[in-house]
Amino acid sequence: MTIEATRDAGALGAYVSGVDLSAPLDDASFEELHSLFLTHHVLCFRDQGSLTPEEQLAFAARWGPIAVHPYVSSIEGYPAIMEVYDPHPITVAWHQDTTHMKAPPRMTMLLARRVPDYGGDTMFANQHLAYEELSVGMQRLLEGLSAVHKGTELATKEKGLSIPEVSALHPVVRRHPETGRPALYVNADYTKHFEDMNEEESLPLLEYLYAACSRPRYTWRHHWRVGDLLMWDNASVQHCVVDDVQKGQRSLHRVVIEGIAPI
Repeated sequence: MTIEATRDAGALGAYVSGVDLSAPLDDASFEELHSLFLTHHVLCFRDQGSLTPEEQLAFAARWGPIAVHPYVSSIEGYPAIMEVYDPHPITVAWHQDTTHMKAPPRMTMLLARRVPDYGGDTMFANQHLAYEELSVGMQRLLEGLSAVHKGTELATKEKGLSIPEVSALHPVVRRHPETGRPALYVNADYTKHFEDMNEEESLPLLEYLYAACSRPRYTWRHHWRVGDLLMWDNASVQHCVVDDVQKGQRSLHRVVIEGIAPI
């Protein structure tokens, strides 16, 4: 079959057909998927429910070294696979994954094992557009700023990690590691204040930027089916879950690929 991508929104997101993720990818097929990933920022492969954990990890490893979360537990027997389930305050806010790390993940992949009949959608927002539609004056201001990102209390209280171990300083505008295209890089989960400013001084501008990150015209909303494998670019995309499902209705297997320090 020929690999095809069908765009599902104006800003980002596409459904991909014509590829069997359980089989090793040849170089030509991988390069085609890689190009689609850079173009659409989020890709969804449907009907992948037969993938074993080993096959999911093999597909993920094609994109780079697999990362293990520094303090959230994985599923038994597979340290690199985390179960994502009920909506949580961390997941319902617009964010990028673990930006409190010095080198946040390059990309994230979720494989849907159990989903509700309705609800529990995941939304994505294009951060290139969020930056590019700011005024020239605001862009100029943000280009000179960095911000402090900190992890959750779980890291320090339950896992014994120190604040420096789950804190990082990142540019407010980052360059994409492959395309060089600028993107807004703050999020409500982890960004606490600008460098050399306190939280009170930082809050008004951060709140404006949080709102700018997720304007509807930058977004795509994905409704899950069992067997969906969905992957997104953490350098260019924020995401959040829609908090409208009951406990125990979702089970998504998460794998992330190592990234580099944002510049």
